[in-house]
Amino acid sequence: MDVTFLGTSSGVPTRSRNVSSVAVRLPQRAEVWLFDCGEGTQHQLLRSDIRPSQIRRIFITHMHGDHIYGLMGLIASCGLAGTGQTIDIYGPPGLKDYIATASKYSYMDIGRRVNVHPVTPGLVYEDAEFQVTCALLTHRIPAHGYRLAEKDRPGRFRVEEATALGIPPGPLYGALKQGKTVTLEDGRRINGADLCDLPETGRSMVYCTDTVFCDNAVELAKGADVLIHEATFAHEDAQMAFDRLHSTSTMAAQVAYLAQVQQLILTHFSPRYAPGNPIQLGDLLTEAQAIFPNTFLAKDFLTHSIPRHRLAAEA
Repeated sequence: MDVTFLGTSSGVPTRSRNVSSVAVRLPQRAEVWLFDCGEGTQHQLLRSDIRPSQIRRIFITHMHGDHIYGLMGLIASCGLAGTGQTIDIYGPPGLKDYIATASKYSYMDIGRRVNVHPVTPGLVYEDAEFQVTCALLTHRIPAHGYRLAEKDRPGRFRVEEATALGIPPGPLYGALKQGKTVTLEDGRRINGADLCDLPETGRSMVYCTDTVFCDNAVELAKGADVLIHEATFAHEDAQMAFDRLHSTSTMAAQVAYLAQVQQLILTHFSPRYAPGNPIQLGDLLTEAQAIFPNTFLAKDFLTHSIPRHRLAAEA
């Protein structure tokens, strides 16, 4: 599972940072899922190694322009490319009307290329491998955080060892792969668990923006491998953060600490912390690391891989 940042600025783009969008690449199914789609996202995709034709799902946090203004252009481009693949888009109430209205007045026939799904707190999407849930955050308008969780996978069945034991291929392999104990014709009893690697724990990523510190973000992020959390303001500008219902670097770190995540990646930075200003983004990083040491700053086109890990063996 690879996470690529396509935009890490808040409000407006800068020379080095576009507005919000994060792409998650799922190599096991050759799909890309986007979280937010700010203006210029399709240009960022062209500058990355992500193929727009692989975009299958888009999850929108809220209806502010720096999170949705790139959506219609991306939909149009995917249609002109003739991929023919339906894109499922998830987001708050109003998103479906926004897409319909923009399509109407730009004379864009989206046909069956787009399915729009309004979200409410709880389960958003689920299939055999993944589950997406969301929670309502605390912002000036309804905004949702998302959690993408990969389901646990059984360990690899070691066929070579089964063959060496003289176990014939067929239905017995299916039972052994499930960890069951089978009895062979010669009376031997074989425990399937002895022929399987340890199960792989599903990976998880949480995306929280825009929001001031809130308990829902902590609950959503509990135990996640990676928490991507907005850090629009430095701690010194906390009053501004409270007034605008955005987070400081220390608020994001507190969420990570309380949720006991493995790693925190900060994003959605105010352009005020540009080079030459008294406070720099490095200061935001230092503030966050004082609370949660395993914190990093996102930048446009940074790709972070979330590795697989196996369940611990029982004592």
